[in-house]
Amino acid sequence: MKHFDISESSQRERIQTVIYDGAEGASMAVANEIRDIIKERQKSGKNAVLGLATGSTPVRLYRELIRMHRDEGLSFANVITFNLDEYYGLSGDHPESYRRFMQDQLFDHVDIPEANTHVPDGLVAREEVFASCSAYEEAINAAGGIDIQILGIGRTGHIGFNEPGSGPDSRTRLVTLDSLTRRDAARDFLGEQNVPRHAITMGVGTILDAKKVFLLAWGEAKAEVIAQAVEETPTDIIPASFLQSHANCVFNVDRSAASQLTRVLHPWLVGPVEWSAPMTRKAVQWLARKVNKPLLKLVDEDYSENGMGDLLTEKGSSYDLNINLFNITQHTITGWPGGKPGADDSHRPERATPHPKRSLILSPEPLDDVFCLGGTMHRLANQGHEVTIAYQTSGNLAVPDTEVRRAIELIIELGEERQADTEAKFARTVEKHLDAKGQFGADTAEVRHLKGLIRRSEARSSARLLGLDISHLSFLDLPFYENGRYRRFSMTAEDVSIMKALLEKIQPHQIFATGLGHDPLSVPAISFEVLREALKQCEGSDWLKECNIWLYRGLGTEWEAHEIDMAVPLSPDELKNKIQGIYQHQTQRSQSPSSSQKGPSDAWNLAEQVNRNTAEIYDALGLAEYEAIEGFKLWNA
Repeated sequence: MKHFDISESSQRERIQTVIYDGAEGASMAVANEIRDIIKERQKSGKNAVLGLATGSTPVRLYRELIRMHRDEGLSFANVITFNLDEYYGLSGDHPESYRRFMQDQLFDHVDIPEANTHVPDGLVAREEVFASCSAYEEAINAAGGIDIQILGIGRTGHIGFNEPGSGPDSRTRLVTLDSLTRRDAARDFLGEQNVPRHAITMGVGTILDAKKVFLLAWGEAKAEVIAQAVEETPTDIIPASFLQSHANCVFNVDRSAASQLTRVLHPWLVGPVEWSAPMTRKAVQWLARKVNKPLLKLVDEDYSENGMGDLLTEKGSSYDLNINLFNITQHTITGWPGGKPGADDSHRPERATPHPKRSLILSPEPLDDVFCLGGTMHRLANQGHEVTIAYQTSGNLAVPDTEVRRAIELIIELGEERQADTEAKFARTVEKHLDAKGQFGADTAEVRHLKGLIRRSEARSSARLLGLDISHLSFLDLPFYENGRYRRFSMTAEDVSIMKALLEKIQPHQIFATGLGHDPLSVPAISFEVLREALKQCEGSDWLKECNIWLYRGLGTEWEAHEIDMAVPLSPDELKNKIQGIYQHQTQRSQSPSSSQKGPSDAWNLAEQVNRNTAEIYDALGLAEYEAIEGFKLWNA
């Protein structure tokens, strides 16, 4: 049952979904709703009851509420909060507990009474869990029920920790965490093996009792599950889909998280569209894959029977459309990612001149570069271009302690053999710090430094395999990362200054970067924002006017075929070489990315699968059959 106005374009949506340009606008809209109810209740001498969420998604919302308190005098003295969930087995002062998160991100910065804040008890004895959960429900009822409930959404479709299988009548309880949920939290806990296996969470039924619900979602990683929750029949496989039954629920999402909704993904299926060149390319390639035909074999009936008859009316016959789209797709393919010298470049994605080019590869963390464009980097080097790889962050947060202990043993033994007291002393200091922090404690500066050195070594080994000059590797160690933790990063002016200095030093003819469309608090997204701000400060520079910026999608994913402006094919040998380059990042074996619950989890297997899939799509469209393809999208800064 729908409880909101439906437009032609949103006719398939069963939950009101508002799309914002970015997380800031969406967070401000929800913050305004919270401010209004707090003030309304203040006037009548009553409390406002908020249900709160954790993770990176609501951080911008909490920052805006803190700003309202600081700059506008918004008081939280009459606010009572109930958090959705807590890891079972973690104390409230554990760095990854949700109680600690809420203190750091909101409670310690506003005037809310401590007694008014409620987070499930993660240390309650197992035999007392049921009673504790019942008491949590009773406390919510005694407060008058939740006025506004804030939610994020996990890639399994969970809200709170209501994993697949959670029904609409579920209440606050102890749950076992899904393997994908634990994998997504692995970096926070320095390894999946350290992530708690259980949590206490409000139930779906508890959430549905709230008077108003706002679900927030950012980044392309959430796009598929948002579309499922909003447009498909409610099912316990996607617990968030039960929000369709709520009378006052709004999804506030950014454009990346909305990208799989029908009105965005296939707008021609829900109403008239403006047939721009990008829209036409997107639609025709979709049609070819839907009817399982190469581009050149599509006929008028294929168009008219799949909601695209008006495209034929506007653009002409299927024959003309097919030829045009085939040529456009074919012209994206090049074995010369730096441009082919002395060749006609009128139908090539990259310019022939100048040659050689200064190519700058930006890698948010070590591994991102070789995983996403290892073959392209190898091509650029072999074709004589000056390739600089800049690792924007050290990646030290992703190194397991076990890898550090192995390095310590090597350093100590080598130091003893060579009587190098300084190195051996440093290694023993790091070893003591590891022992002191235990399994979940925060790394000291010395521990993080050694972890960073380990990742540098892996990056150099990988670059050598790709035929790159390791003297052109640059390790920026951006401060936002060195001074932060996953999900809690914040860009600084110093980050931008470091990036600007690198750009002005190299003055590249082409830049390869990633992070656009990612979760705003992720390492790739912040690294991209650092680049964006640095480019703004370089506006007017002669080199920038002649610089192409190529975007790669990110770990475990690839651009859709219609988005690719440059497709670099890889031979079987080039693909094998790339996989060997990925394999040098040994510390990332347990940290490898995964875009879904299915398929290979090792980084080298996943990269191979992604590149082969892209080649298969090009083959299905009627293009040449390649072993693998790396894709890039041209970006206008």
